[in-house]
Amino acid sequence: MHRHISSRLIVSLALFAAAIVAPAAQDITLPNAKDSVKIAIIGDSGTGDSAQFKVAEKLIAVRPKFPYEFVLMMGDNLYGGSAPQDFEKKFEAPYKPLLDSGMKFYASLGNHDNPNERYYKMFNMSGERFYTFKPKNNVRFFGLDSNYMDKPQLQWLEKELAASGSDWKICFFHHPLYSSGGTHGSDMQLREQLEPLFLKYGVDAVFSGHEHFYERIKPQKGIYYFISGGAGKVRQGDVGKTNLTVKAFDTGYHFMLVEFSKDTLYFQVISDQGQTVDSGALPRFSDADKKKLSTATP
Repeated sequence: MHRHISSRLIVSLALFAAAIVAPAAQDITLPNAKDSVKIAIIGDSGTGDSAQFKVAEKLIAVRPKFPYEFVLMMGDNLYGGSAPQDFEKKFEAPYKPLLDSGMKFYASLGNHDNPNERYYKMFNMSGERFYTFKPKNNVRFFGLDSNYMDKPQLQWLEKELAASGSDWKICFFHHPLYSSGGTHGSDMQLREQLEPLFLKYGVDAVFSGHEHFYERIKPQKGIYYFISGGAGKVRQGDVGKTNLTVKAFDTGYHFMLVEFSKDTLYFQVISDQGQTVDSGALPRFSDADKKKLSTATP
């Protein structure tokens, strides 16, 4: 047996081993334009188990290629309690590299959340059940509390939407207005409360969770609807056959990447296995188109 192996062979063996072990870099389909607004979205994430950590690893790994500026949370941020150890195990630990880098997470409240989570500093809710913020450019976000859609919240929303002046108006909250889920489905009461305001003031896109899967809904009256509730739980086979669905994924966990340019919403949905399960580019409906679609007979 030869005791001496050439340095060239050693390097070749090391490269071969690395090629086997190292995961392939995530392919990003988004434009990643210089002046766009780039975000990530997670929903129903707060389990603290291995599935949440695996999705978090993928979320963290894509950031060097797609430098999203903040993360929206679709609710059910903490399952099974909201003691200090729950915040640590189910939020701070999975997303530690992002939090250490200064990444902001903007939460909405789900039905499994303690309303007092709104006081937790790293959820950036400033003690409010509902709030709005504008990161930059002409995109404004409205985080709502769909657990309790009372009159003060609706009055606040109408006032803020009317005064927004932004080209892109984006709402996010827990319960979906449109859904093909067999367990929950569309929240009709919430739709009756919110959709008239969305139509009146030109909301462009709505993101929700609650259903433990991903679903992209056919545009409804000039509004894009997404369900992203699979960052910690999944309900396999729960997407029913309806005329609402453009694309659905209920066989694995996922998160979303979204990019807003001047007139286009780009999105990519990535599974915990690193697969792109949906992606695309959606043009922003003009005010004239929205008005026409909102008054059209179904």
